[in-house]
Amino acid sequence: MILGLNHITIAVSDLERSLKFYRETLGFTAHVKWDNGAYLSVGELWFCLSHDDPCPKNDYTHVAFDIEPKEFEAFAKRVVSSGVEVWKQNKSEGQSLYILDPDGHKLEIHSGSLKSRLESLRTKPYSGLVWL
Repeated sequence: MILGLNHITIAVSDLERSLKFYRETLGFTAHVKWDNGAYLSVGELWFCLSHDDPCPKNDYTHVAFDIEPKEFEAFAKRVVSSGVEVWKQNKSEGQSLYILDPDGHKLEIHSGSLKSRLESLRTKPYSGLVWL
């Protein structure tokens, strides 16, 4: 049986640039790097950068990272002021900042939980919503 998320690996075109972004801009902890990759962590999540040719994506696929609500505003201001590109404006429950990493990977910084999202759907359901 699946227990949960083990790790996330993303392809990056410039390992040093991406390592700097995830460490300095987003505050991840770096553990090791090698010629073609690096291992970082954020909270309990293992995050891997792998030197490769990232392929462009035009869909809604993204990775969302959790942040304490009290830290969201200052963090978002700092990240946006560093010149990071915002790819979407938040329209859903909770605070979210939707940004692109140096290779265009879609990221979200979100304060909220599945529980808070489901509660919001009781009063503002999505079109065609069915409770399972």
